[in-house]
Amino acid sequence: MSDTTYLAEGPRTAIRPFTPADADEFTARARESRELHRPWLFPPTDPDTYSAYAGVLIEDPSKAGFLVCERHGAGGGADGAVAGFININNIVIGGFRCGALGYGAFAHAAGRGLMAEGLGLVLRYAFGPLGLHRLEANIQPDNEASIALVRRAGFRLEGFSPDFLFIDGAWRDHERWAITAEMR
Repeated sequence: MSDTTYLAEGPRTAIRPFTPADADEFTARARESRELHRPWLFPPTDPDTYSAYAGVLIEDPSKAGFLVCERHGAGGGADGAVAGFININNIVIGGFRCGALGYGAFAHAAGRGLMAEGLGLVLRYAFGPLGLHRLEANIQPDNEASIALVRRAGFRLEGFSPDFLFIDGAWRDHERWAITAEMR
């Protein structure tokens, strides 16, 4: 999408909000990435679930959703192609100014550094225009790729939460990683 207005741009990626028009590309990428995402993540794979998912990210002020898009056909990808997504959930303003990250790369973009650059753009946007002070990422201990992503971005390990989130039919343990505006 060459006419897209991005919220932030890097050398290879840019971020923009979700739109209803992204349903076909997003759900196709999610279906192609099922093996990569399981058992950690279950993004919408059909238009109806995408519509509900994106609708919440678009309408709910306690959430902010970002699509990480390739720029200028980076690495052979189409200009504007969706490489992944990063959401800030449970945004609390006032004295707390915090949110919780959720994210996923799509298989065609995995291992290419696009999500690392995209996360950097989201952090810049979150600590800038959104006015947040702290972001947390809760990650299952065996999800090595996700832990490596936040570690590279400067997050610190703050603790361990047993039975933290209900995912794929069971309560799962998570490591708590966080970053503050001052750490950037």
